[in-house]
Amino acid sequence: MRLRALLDTDALGLKLLGGAEELDRTVRGVMTTDLRDPSRYLSGGELVLTGLAWRRDAADAEPFVRILAQAGVAALAAGEAELGAVPEDLVRACARHRMPLFAVHESVAFATITEHVVRQVSGERAGDLAAVVDRHRRMMTAGPAGGGPDVVLDLLGSDLDLRAWLLSPTGRLIAGPGAGGTAAGGLTGGPGQGGTTAGAGAGGLAAGSNAGGSNAGATAAGAGGTTAGAGGAAGRTGAAGAGLTAATCALLAAEHLAAARSGRRGPHRVTLDGTTYSLFPIRAGAQRPAVAAGRPAQSGRDVRETVLSDWVLAVEADAGDWPEERLDLLQGVTQLIAVERDRRDAARTVRRRLAQEVLELVQTGAPPAEIAARLRVAAPVLLPGLGAAPHWQVVVARVEWDGAPAESGPVAQALLEEVLAEPSPGLPHPGPEASDRIAVAHTGGEAIALVPLPAVAAEHDGTESGILADALLASVRDPLSAGLGDDGRLTLGVSAAVHSAEGLRGALEEARHARRVAAARPGSVCAAGHQELASHVLLLPFVPDDVRRAFTARLLDPLRDYDRRHRAELIPTLEAFLDCDGSWTRCATRLHLHVNTLRYRVGRIEQLTGRDLSRLEDKLDFFLALRMS
Repeated sequence: MRLRALLDTDALGLKLLGGAEELDRTVRGVMTTDLRDPSRYLSGGELVLTGLAWRRDAADAEPFVRILAQAGVAALAAGEAELGAVPEDLVRACARHRMPLFAVHESVAFATITEHVVRQVSGERAGDLAAVVDRHRRMMTAGPAGGGPDVVLDLLGSDLDLRAWLLSPTGRLIAGPGAGGTAAGGLTGGPGQGGTTAGAGAGGLAAGSNAGGSNAGATAAGAGGTTAGAGGAAGRTGAAGAGLTAATCALLAAEHLAAARSGRRGPHRVTLDGTTYSLFPIRAGAQRPAVAAGRPAQSGRDVRETVLSDWVLAVEADAGDWPEERLDLLQGVTQLIAVERDRRDAARTVRRRLAQEVLELVQTGAPPAEIAARLRVAAPVLLPGLGAAPHWQVVVARVEWDGAPAESGPVAQALLEEVLAEPSPGLPHPGPEASDRIAVAHTGGEAIALVPLPAVAAEHDGTESGILADALLASVRDPLSAGLGDDGRLTLGVSAAVHSAEGLRGALEEARHARRVAAARPGSVCAAGHQELASHVLLLPFVPDDVRRAFTARLLDPLRDYDRRHRAELIPTLEAFLDCDGSWTRCATRLHLHVNTLRYRVGRIEQLTGRDLSRLEDKLDFFLALRMS
């Protein structure tokens, strides 16, 4: 919609204060903010609503308006409820930057304007976004006949007799033998879309083959290889039949990530069950360096920022014996696939933007009506044809590196998108591509996913639905651990499902609390769910270690010393007594003791510790001491 259409609606209570010559600007969205610098949440075309809480004095207007103008904002609407009339310094600043300025009457809520704008543009905007996502979906599901990586990999097989598979950083099979036409994450172009067609893909390969090394970026042969030992390959099978097993895909991804973290030059070679694979990285466009043949890539970026986002081309061959011409050809193949990857990443920005907008509204305490309006835009893009607003679940992730800056949000964002793209039994309608239902934003060092659930169990019926924390990392733990190495950690928290915009703020805090519980556990890859927040388990991880040691020593050390000297088994007796809820008969039966013997032991426990096991407080102290010991 255009700005001048806003003035035609009396119910909005808008008065134009400046910028009449700019009223033909197009409004593509609306955002409410009182931040002094909202630039990180702006992408251009917004109508920005503000209550002017950011303004302390007249000097604040100029930098605020300059930020909006640089971000490409369509117009600014200032409320009169806080300061009365809109200050003249703001009017002058908007005039200098050619920023249309509206005054919003104090009787009109920002939610009313938001609802109107969203209602007007959501049909057009949702259609545009849906077209982008639908095009992406067709590219992902058109199959080998449509083009893309499947055609490239087919040509490797037919022209060079090389079997190859395209894997995600976690070992998810994207394309290749056994992946099928609907392989998760597989990118294939459809006819008439302006993408890479089968003919273009073939032409690209033929050009690389005939050029005899014209494709820059070949990596040197002679890289160190890896042979999986009995322990690493036990229970895993290699390329059986036409495809790879899920376990083999995960192991290949783990080997690639470990090799990349160690700084070894590629292609990396791995031998599993007697079969040798050469692993070539597929990087996103922003990360692809131009590399001369035989020389490793030099990049100013920390390898930890990129290694966890590489796709992997796994070729069933030993590239250590290849001439430079064949290495050049494979480098050309990786570049063709990288183009298609860039297309997918471009489509993903749509969902990221939706998530960022919702996150901004939730975190700033926007009225539920504004959040609900934005969710109505997101729902048809994420779940086309659903027909009703879904339930939502929030997942929070953080990646932390030893000695690294706290800003690791983009890495966590990419990893969370990849983790959530794995098939989940909790999501009943995955569609052609699981990541099409995931919107992930990041703020600071934290990534936040908004996951729509097409169907959930009835509330309070005792059943679980949606994403479960304990199953979320099952298939990706090993590859991610290899990529994180000894200096990185990934922790995730999962909220319960909520059915309305009012519940999203609570779901976000719930997921953050769950992530902190996960962070208190050992291991480089950990997750926790909302179920764990209704228990003492939530509290124990946050007790400082020195407090734990002092508390448990005061209560349990006298008993341990007595057990060592007299073999009295007071600690096992205490555990059993508490497990039996203080029942003398049940505890004596469990320990195969006479009740009088049990009473003697409990009396000795009370004597040594100065506590009374008939009191609830003392029972609770002993219970917690045993849990923390």
